[in-house]
Amino acid sequence: MDLGLAGRTALITGGDSGIGWESARLLLDEGATVFLTDLDADSLAEAAGRLTAAEGRLHYAAADITDVASVAELGRRVRATVGKIDILVQSAGITGAQGLFHEIDDEGWTSTIETDLLGPVRVVREFLADLRVGGWGRLVFLASEDGVQPYDDEIPYCSAKAGILALMKGLSRSYAKEGLLVNAVSPAFIHTPMTDAMMRKRADERGEGFDEAIDSFLSEERPYMELGRRGEPTEVAAVIAFLCSDRASFVNGSNYRVDSGSVATI
Repeated sequence: MDLGLAGRTALITGGDSGIGWESARLLLDEGATVFLTDLDADSLAEAAGRLTAAEGRLHYAAADITDVASVAELGRRVRATVGKIDILVQSAGITGAQGLFHEIDDEGWTSTIETDLLGPVRVVREFLADLRVGGWGRLVFLASEDGVQPYDDEIPYCSAKAGILALMKGLSRSYAKEGLLVNAVSPAFIHTPMTDAMMRKRADERGEGFDEAIDSFLSEERPYMELGRRGEPTEVAAVIAFLCSDRASFVNGSNYRVDSGSVATI
């Protein structure tokens, strides 16, 4: 499908793996120029090396979205390399502090909110002026099913993702008349390094094998995921690519669930 992305320039945070990397691959396939960023320079370089068909349209630099100076330096690097961006996909995030509410201290809350809510705030603030120029822009946040269906063992993450949805909705009201469309995608239990780590921890704690941990998690913790499996990053990236495109020209302020039915309400 021609999504009308040839000649567009996208910045993708959290781009060294999972949903961010797959989003980069799809946008490159559609003819966009992509600038990838993530925290670890080595893993980012390796990830970029696996996107070999970009024909000079792929660039990357490491950045820490919890650090204002690092985000500002990213802005300078991006503008010096590719100029103004048209698309921002905010995919960077962490699981953060886990446990019941009474088990999580201030540091657990702070570290989670710093990355999962304030990090996106900093990145958007740095690049918003670029996205507002030219009458065409796309901003896509990675939220989560947890933002609307919280779980008691990861409340900081759930709270941050609920904040992302509020941020998305507020921005969508502020800038749509300028041509900047703002939306969110909310996945559930996708096959990424983040959920791999969660399942390894679950397997160790319960004395199960890795695959058994996935099966027990699905049956006990995510009973409404009717397809009975983890989603694949490309299944989420396909929705992100659509929201970045001309095909989504009347979509604004929306939260797209890619969750196999995990959220129990309509």
